[in-house]
Amino acid sequence: MSDTFFGDLLASIADRGRSLLRRGRGAQRAESESDLAGLCEALLSGRGEASGVALASAILAGYEMLGTEARRAFLHRLVDEFGYDHERLMVAIDAYRAAPTSKAVLDLHSAAEPRRQELIRRLNSAPGGTAALVRMREELLRALKEDRELEGVDKDFTHLFSSWFNPGFLVLRPIDWSTPANILEKIIRYEAVHEIGTWEDLRDRLEPPDRRCFAFFHPQLIDEPLIFVEVALTISVPGTIGELLAEDRVPIPASEANTAVFYSISNCQDGLRGISFGNFLIKQVVEKLKRDLPRLSTFVTLSPAPGFARWLAEERKREDGSGLSESEHAALAVLDNEDWLRADFPADTLREALLAAAAHYFLEARSPSGRPLDPVARFHLGNGARLERLNWPGDTSERGLREAHGLMVNYLYKLDDIETNHEAFVTRNEVVASHQVRRHLRKSGNGKASARRGAQHRVPANASAGQGDETHLKENTQEGA
Repeated sequence: MSDTFFGDLLASIADRGRSLLRRGRGAQRAESESDLAGLCEALLSGRGEASGVALASAILAGYEMLGTEARRAFLHRLVDEFGYDHERLMVAIDAYRAAPTSKAVLDLHSAAEPRRQELIRRLNSAPGGTAALVRMREELLRALKEDRELEGVDKDFTHLFSSWFNPGFLVLRPIDWSTPANILEKIIRYEAVHEIGTWEDLRDRLEPPDRRCFAFFHPQLIDEPLIFVEVALTISVPGTIGELLAEDRVPIPASEANTAVFYSISNCQDGLRGISFGNFLIKQVVEKLKRDLPRLSTFVTLSPAPGFARWLAEERKREDGSGLSESEHAALAVLDNEDWLRADFPADTLREALLAAAAHYFLEARSPSGRPLDPVARFHLGNGARLERLNWPGDTSERGLREAHGLMVNYLYKLDDIETNHEAFVTRNEVVASHQVRRHLRKSGNGKASARRGAQHRVPANASAGQGDETHLKENTQEGA
């Protein structure tokens, strides 16, 4: 059964349901958040499938017709009127305390679920319901920035979306120059790392034999990529984005490549922020590339460091406790020059100071929860990659200079070590790093800090220098993402 057939079937059921509703109790229209709340109560209390689909369609259509303030008011009604049934919950708690049987546990579990979770499930039955709910969560996430009372509603969306967008339901599809134009247009629009300015730019990333692009799709969002990755096939690990995207570069036959470079990962749906599937994307792409091109032996990223410049600015202001030596502070003073890249300065000295600061940023700087500060690092380290190489200058675009003073990073995905590295990071916050990265920390003037904290950074016995690094996830979508 095709997705189109299934969608047509739901639409037919919705039409039949609307007909039944017109005959039974009049047309269902929502002109305010109060009307929507009434329709939601009707949807939860109803049992008929056709009328339920019609009600769900009316609710979602009505929501999208409301203005911003009315939408926010409706989201608050989800908090106030569609939360827990407290009376039912207390009865279930008392029953479990009296007799903690399997049935009592199930009853307690059911009673502990907010009514809005079942409401969201029923709304999803409408034609286009999944896409509409993703858009509703976009609105919810914007509102959350100013209104923390909506956190419970977001947790319910996250809980349900984590199941609905389970990687087992997702389809990996290659994106190439023959992909339908409506999807290619979205690749241009959603690219979050290295801007695609024109259709010719897109063609340069998709058509050459040494380029690949893959995206995850969901059966209910047929023409909407959820996340995509751009891959360059090379014969060495790159340290700059310029060498990958240069207009005059000479493509190589895919059969000659030994390295796959993930140089851009972009999340496409803001409403799915926090729903993790980027790690599955990379692993599936690695497996597919290995099957198609057995000569590939190295899988790396060429990644930005979006928080490095901000962190370094704060670090340089600290009078005590900074991870930078006096000589590094002096070398980094050139960054105060607005036009510093064109200024006359000792490039090697600045390079060493920046790489020493970057090593401290990735290996020692931590959030209050003990995690690395960089979102892209958290993503790749959490996936089991190794922090392999620091590259400067790696990206001299306006954005690259603004966010990271031109720094780029290589993360290595070594298939035999992925699970071990993943466990080290998620269970002990260990950053697995190559000797090449760690030596920048040792060479810096911060020897005491390096010795004191060095035990946090495990270096595998087979670590080697000079492998590559990757991409960028929007910070507002997935962690690292």
